Amino acid sequence: MCLEFGRAISFHTFAALKEKHTEEIRNIAVIAHVDHGKTTLVDRILYQVKLFRDNQVMGELILDSNDLERERGITILSKNVSVRYKDVKINIIDTPGHSDFGGEVERVLNMAEGVLLIVDAFEGPMPQTRFVLQKALELGLKPIVVINKVDKPNCKPEETQESVFDLMHSLNATEDQLDFPTVYGSSKQGWMGPEWDNPATDVSYLLDTIIQHIPAPRKAEGTLQMRISSLDYSSYQGRIAVGKVNRGTLVPGSQVSLIKRDGSMVRNTVKEVYLFEGLGKEKTKKPVHTGEICAVFGMEDFDIGDTIADAENPEALPWIRVDEPTMSMLFTSNTSPFFGREGTLVTSRQLRERLFRETEKNLAMRVEETDSADTFMVFGRGILHLSILIETMRREGFELQVGQPRVLVKEVNGVKHEPVEALTVQVPEEFAGKVIDQVTQRKGEIINIEVRNDRAHLDFRIPSRGIIGLRNQVLTVTEGEAVMAHRFDVYEPWKGDLAIRRNGSLIAMETGMAVAYAIDKLQDRGRFFIFPGEDVYMGQVIGENTRQDDLVVNVTKTKKLTNMRASGSDDKAILTPPVRFSLEEAMEYIAADEYIEITPKSMRLRKILLDENDRKRAKMKTLGEG
Repeated sequence: MCLEFGRAISFHTFAALKEKHTEEIRNIAVIAHVDHGKTTLVDRILYQVKLFRDNQVMGELILDSNDLERERGITILSKNVSVRYKDVKINIIDTPGHSDFGGEVERVLNMAEGVLLIVDAFEGPMPQTRFVLQKALELGLKPIVVINKVDKPNCKPEETQESVFDLMHSLNATEDQLDFPTVYGSSKQGWMGPEWDNPATDVSYLLDTIIQHIPAPRKAEGTLQMRISSLDYSSYQGRIAVGKVNRGTLVPGSQVSLIKRDGSMVRNTVKEVYLFEGLGKEKTKKPVHTGEICAVFGMEDFDIGDTIADAENPEALPWIRVDEPTMSMLFTSNTSPFFGREGTLVTSRQLRERLFRETEKNLAMRVEETDSADTFMVFGRGILHLSILIETMRREGFELQVGQPRVLVKEVNGVKHEPVEALTVQVPEEFAGKVIDQVTQRKGEIINIEVRNDRAHLDFRIPSRGIIGLRNQVLTVTEGEAVMAHRFDVYEPWKGDLAIRRNGSLIAMETGMAVAYAIDKLQDRGRFFIFPGEDVYMGQVIGENTRQDDLVVNVTKTKKLTNMRASGSDDKAILTPPVRFSLEEAMEYIAADEYIEITPKSMRLRKILLDENDRKRAKMKTLGEG
């Protein structure tokens, strides 16, 4: 009996301990400029808390699980992971560093009480550092500054720390936020410590700093409130709502009210609740308390920003405000002569469904229908934001065409306004003049020039349309040495036409296979984008002319065979290698009367009107109207 009683006591003690165990929580978001080492640092934390067996090979960038993220070396989607350290559960949210995915950052910061701001010891604060830090400070989050990559030669960690303090001060940080702890280290070498010149053995100092300085979630009295901050999807269970319980308790299997953006309420049932444990999710049948981040299964008809509230006394949380898109692009189903050769999803209905499905989880993207049933306007935060969507769709088996990206223009008090961006370029000092020349041609203004260790740090303000196509030009004039970063700043009055013009296109005259003999004879006409042996169609853009106007050429013409032989007539063709564009480069390159055709295996540039006579008629019509 006593033994039984003893067992019962020990069980209750264990339950109480476990309850206490779950109460100690820290929610922290990892924010930084692109490529400053966020995901690598999260890797080190996962290894530090022995999340994997010693013989388990996980590789690097564990959280970048998406193929596109691994190929490009960037984080696109924010991810949740939790670790347990010294009886405290730390929920870590890894966020994207690129300004085009700012919508992801803004959403997930609502789930955190503090942020790890990671800054490269050599590069210092960059435009995106400012952007993500501003969002975190506005939400009143406590920052911990991590000066990363102190193993780099010529880095100046103390100067970087001072510049972060100056940046926080300029962003109107509170006294408490300005009193931030600083951790120095190298994610790559796997250490974090209080001093940059005294390497530690692991990252435990950082975890201790998180527990000491980041506040536990505030316990608010009242009924249930949980904001849906992100969506997940399971092919087995459908859409999953992820968010933090702001107030009250979420009980699995209970009835709740779902409060929509317009204030309407829908009754729903929380069928299952999962908590984040390590890299995965664990089902729980216990009530989830304030401050815990969880995933809710089984609810219907919800969107990001909706509030899960008490069934009897529902109270809504404020709606998440996300910055507006700054760029638009035309998406249309593939109409080229080669349509349907490679893709399986080719109809306008499938394209429409896919684009509208994207807007459910991608808050910063908007889709509008046009007068044509197979054409849609897609609005996003920048070239990369839109290109990631196109690349994802291509891999899913879609065939589509996209038009030239355009910046969104606003009317303010009857005056035309356009988006202006803050641009930072780091480049060897001898190339600084060439970069300034390129940017000023595109209506850019110089804000600051700073030279450190033979590298110039240039700050500009430039219209968003001036950035389209700028990266290629800057990399060309700086021999690939420039590091560029930009982010949206404000809308300002229209700056006038840009002093840049692209050369005309070389256009295929006939459909057929490109022949080396024909390309060889046409090489003095311009640069080609195609290899010999590639299939081309009439109206396809196959190269760039040396002059400003378009030129129609025949690359399918073969050598006429005769019985006569002469010493000079049978020279072998020596072809210059063709220019091959990445998707972003092609988007920045195309003209207003061109499309990019994207299929699972190919990418081609083409004229919107394939027939030369149609193009001439359209040109005459515009001249007549002008």
